[in-house]
Amino acid sequence: MQVSRLIKNNEGKTAFSFELLPPLKGNSIQQVFNVIDRLREFEPKYINITTHHSENVFEEGKDGNLIKRNIRKRPGSVAIAAAIQNRYGITAVPHMISKGFAKEETEYALLDLSFLGVHDLLLLRGDTSKLDEEQLAMDSHDHATGLQTQVNNFNKGIAFDGTPFAAPEYPFSYGMACYPELHAESPDMESELFYLKKKVENGAEYLVTQMFFDNEKYFNFVELCRKEGITVPIIPGIKPIHLKNQLSILPKIFKSNIPEALAKELQNCSNDDDAKQVGAAWCIEQCKELVTHKVPSIHFYTYMASEIVYKVASEIY
Repeated sequence: MQVSRLIKNNEGKTAFSFELLPPLKGNSIQQVFNVIDRLREFEPKYINITTHHSENVFEEGKDGNLIKRNIRKRPGSVAIAAAIQNRYGITAVPHMISKGFAKEETEYALLDLSFLGVHDLLLLRGDTSKLDEEQLAMDSHDHATGLQTQVNNFNKGIAFDGTPFAAPEYPFSYGMACYPELHAESPDMESELFYLKKKVENGAEYLVTQMFFDNEKYFNFVELCRKEGITVPIIPGIKPIHLKNQLSILPKIFKSNIPEALAKELQNCSNDDDAKQVGAAWCIEQCKELVTHKVPSIHFYTYMASEIVYKVASEIY
């Protein structure tokens, strides 16, 4: 069932969902199943699976020179999404990334997902900071809106090169990202809202926010969206802090501001166990306030840190 319908049909309650990393190459999918088994009691409406670019690594050759190899450290999200959906009967939502994935590669992923019965997606541009010149130059979409057009055309039976094919019996539905604290490349909120509205007008059925730690940022953003006529569900994306170094890492990578009160508490932590306690307490209060404001759903950026998410969810659901 479509994510937007799953949320709408949740009897007015705040739904629960979370995001997973594919296991590193060579590791068992049982790692993924263990996380799901741990969090399943909170009745997740859907589970997201992240997608990752390949990376360049340099190895020393027999002659002593460095040899560049392009490797993918994690498998794609297609097979894992199908495995999750078939094993648990929970809607799986693989991420689709525009930049750094060739349009043809994207098309084959869509074909595979359609054959496997996975019909929900989250469309993203993805992090381009680690892409090399070859990846940046490939025939891919510069922005998530280009990927959106490709998915829309696929639903109509139009291939990436314009040739017709049999349209899928069950078209893809999808959500897209939004940024209460601005995308790193957005000049201002006016521009952010302009393009966000275009995403919705062109078919995005819901929006998921970048992680944030100050609920006022979310509430203000939703109010601005509603004034602009953006009426789809805006799902808060939440990340419980569980490591002390995330105080500096998260703002750097995700451009999410850490409130001064939370930053001071984390600075006073002597180790990761202390930081985990502080992070869980902050996240619990943050989620309780979101539930009080009747947000449609809370999406946890779990990755594989299931224990702290379990602790937070136990207090909320």
